[in-house]
Amino acid sequence: MGSVLYSIVPPSIVGVIPARFASSRFPGKPVATIAGKPMIQHVWERASQSRYLQRVVIATDDDRIGQVARSFGAEVAWTRSDHLSGTDRVAEAAAATNAQLIVNIQGDEPLIDPAAIDTAILSLLDDPGTEMGTLKKRISCQDEIGNPNVVKVVTDHNGYALYFSRSPVPYCREGSALYWRHVGLYVYRRALLLNYSNLKPGVLEQAEKLEQLRALENGIPIRVVETEYETIGVDTPDDLEAVEKLFAASSPRRHDG
Repeated sequence: MGSVLYSIVPPSIVGVIPARFASSRFPGKPVATIAGKPMIQHVWERASQSRYLQRVVIATDDDRIGQVARSFGAEVAWTRSDHLSGTDRVAEAAAATNAQLIVNIQGDEPLIDPAAIDTAILSLLDDPGTEMGTLKKRISCQDEIGNPNVVKVVTDHNGYALYFSRSPVPYCREGSALYWRHVGLYVYRRALLLNYSNLKPGVLEQAEKLEQLRALENGIPIRVVETEYETIGVDTPDDLEAVEKLFAASSPRRHDG
């Protein structure tokens, strides 16, 4: 079964984890320790369990992150320090490879599910005409619907994004509606990714501060596939403490005696 599925996958799919040391809310975040390992190592190890990624690269401009990454055996791509976004950093790293599909893996999600990465990859493998794919998860907590830090996505009947917003979309005037959380894991075809920074940012991207709206405003369809993966990002030291507790809770308990 595995060999049959693998045979349909071109040998040119690379995962790139962009990582920078500077952060206004949490400087040095990628090398912060969780359960005895740097956070970036947790992300790399989980991404390396993906069934379809042939390589996983950590893209950084900082020697401190590079040294840590090399210490646990990761491949490091050195990138410029003037990138305006993680996507630009991913694009530079991808340009040095022959990858035809590139997965942008967030470096602050130490609990990333390898199956979610594979789901995103398959969204493009199953749809050769689409250049960009991402994920969504059904929102079950009412508090998330109105939370501007939880990005919502609405799609058409064929699973393509209509809009991403920090506001509750759709607005429910009568009855009830389903709400979907956008999971910020992206898969790009090479040509689109390498040209992404040349696309003109529109008024919607600038208003919402959501980079994925650049694709929609430039007429580029985004395939959105459902996942059960619950994204847990680390943006602040408090987030790190919460994730640390999750790791501790999931670790096997020792029994003396």
